[in-house]
Amino acid sequence: MRDRVRVLAEDVLSKNWGTVKKTTLEYRRGDGSWQRQVRETYDRGDGAAILLYDPARRTVILTRQFRFPVWAHGDDGGLIEVCAGKLDGDDPLACAKKEAEEESGYRVHDVVPVATCYMSPGSVTEKLHLFIAAYDSTSRVSDGGGLAHEGEDIEVLEMGFDAAMALLAAGEIADAKTIILLQHLRLSGVLE
Repeated sequence: MRDRVRVLAEDVLSKNWGTVKKTTLEYRRGDGSWQRQVRETYDRGDGAAILLYDPARRTVILTRQFRFPVWAHGDDGGLIEVCAGKLDGDDPLACAKKEAEEESGYRVHDVVPVATCYMSPGSVTEKLHLFIAAYDSTSRVSDGGGLAHEGEDIEVLEMGFDAAMALLAAGEIADAKTIILLQHLRLSGVLE
């Protein structure tokens, strides 16, 4: 596929929390003709997300935090999610463990990779590494809540797996990474 793209120009439109670029390119179509296209991409770095579950009690740990883009789109803004964060130089596994502890207050060890995927490939370059990990009451090392200096004000939600799936079915869980990981947990049979 790389031989089907010729980058003609690239302009940085913004470089703040992430980088927004406008790229003018030519793409060789299936019929061999070249088509000029202009695309904008947002690069904020890759990330990792992790769903914690207690197989004995059939519970999961989720979080709720304010997401400005969700609020700006007209929704409530308090999004229910799994623990997640940017890699910031860490490998995905280390990031997932770190985010679980910072956000939920649980330290996990036996982390299982689920998938690596692009969440919005039409415009965002982020690749997200998804994991699950078991927890129990002895895994709790703090209250969690995230890091205030990073702007985090996270509510930790421990709930039954069936209750989480009911929230998903009702549209109360609208975050893609969380939907993927809850569905994975359901299909894996780990909580049977």
